[in-house]
Amino acid sequence: MLGTVDPLLSSPKESNFALLTFEQKLDRLAEVAVRIGLGLRAGQELVITAPTEALPLVRLISEQAYKAGAKYVTPFISDDDIVLSRYRSAPDSSFDYAPTWYYDGLAAAYRSGAARLAITGSNPALLAGQDPTKVARANVATSRAYKPALELITRHEINWTIISAATPAWAALVFPHDPEELAMGKLWDAIFSSSRITSDNPVEAWREHGANLKHRVDFLNRKRYHSLRFYKPDGSTDLTVGLADQHLWAGGGTTAGNGIYCQPNIPTEECFTTPHKDRVDGHVSASKPLSHQGTLMENIRCEFKGGKIIKATATAGEAALQKLISTDEGASRIGEVALVPHSSPIASSGILFWNTLFDENAASHIALGQAYSTCLIDGEKMSQENLTALGANDSLIHVDWMIGGPTMNVDGIHADGKVEPLMRAGDWV
Repeated sequence: MLGTVDPLLSSPKESNFALLTFEQKLDRLAEVAVRIGLGLRAGQELVITAPTEALPLVRLISEQAYKAGAKYVTPFISDDDIVLSRYRSAPDSSFDYAPTWYYDGLAAAYRSGAARLAITGSNPALLAGQDPTKVARANVATSRAYKPALELITRHEINWTIISAATPAWAALVFPHDPEELAMGKLWDAIFSSSRITSDNPVEAWREHGANLKHRVDFLNRKRYHSLRFYKPDGSTDLTVGLADQHLWAGGGTTAGNGIYCQPNIPTEECFTTPHKDRVDGHVSASKPLSHQGTLMENIRCEFKGGKIIKATATAGEAALQKLISTDEGASRIGEVALVPHSSPIASSGILFWNTLFDENAASHIALGQAYSTCLIDGEKMSQENLTALGANDSLIHVDWMIGGPTMNVDGIHADGKVEPLMRAGDWV
């Protein structure tokens, strides 16, 4: 036992939330996004990216941001139909292009002090019927253009957060047997509950939850494990993940390089750190489908040797998976490992969200690609060469996929070979 505080017991009693209007509930989410997710400072600019359907939430977030003293709010809105029109009608050369002026602009905004807020909710299966080669080419072009801005995010140079908004296409995938209005209502309810805004004081509820996650993180940092072993009784997973030299565990919020404390993911239930890119061996099977850039990948199974994927299969989306891990040298190695108890509120809901922001907080997971430099001691001050020397992976991508569940066991292994149980049957020991 780690003590009397447990992150799973930090959900405050629900009160009058059911009596609120939908707009009032949405405004609560907007307030949490600004005050807890971003920790927005007076005088800061804010950049928002969101799907068209999330405009009502974007407007409320903008209002909350200006109440918090924002200097200026700039929203960028994407539309699924416009994305599809590219695949239907654009010339072939389009798929090797990304608007660098846009991504350079984002990087310039972040360097000048702007905060970043992303709202997810686009159709997880948007590109399922499109040519996987074109999808992969477009993703590579975007990743290359986005890298300067992404590095500021992965280094936590700025305060940033991600939240979600229900959309009809997403709701239809999560609740396929319900009519649109009912499915949308169910998805919004799940988002509100998972985002911890259903108590009398959701801001205080988030502070309590963050403190409890930090309690778990502090325990893991004191242990200084050399590696973790993930394994299931049925043999579908037996993976040893070496941890990077001087690794740090994180979770429950972070202080960005600009000095602002933020909560990058809403919701969040994870404790995560940086694995060593060359010390991952064994095989692992995904416990949930992965939706990436509009493509669904199901029943992923990978074999690792010396940190690198040597074999990867999937029953759906395998071509897209192969393209993904071929993006660059680092795409076939992992840059993050995270522990999430199966009894987390999101897992307990029994809902498959088909959205990584939620599904990664229902199960322990790994991420292909770029490592977080802030998960290394003084990593945010290091050059890429020094980070690489400690084992941190470098890549254009960072894609989480879920491996945990109700039968997952996890051991912590010390440098001297001593083994300690961390999780049994999906939950903390």
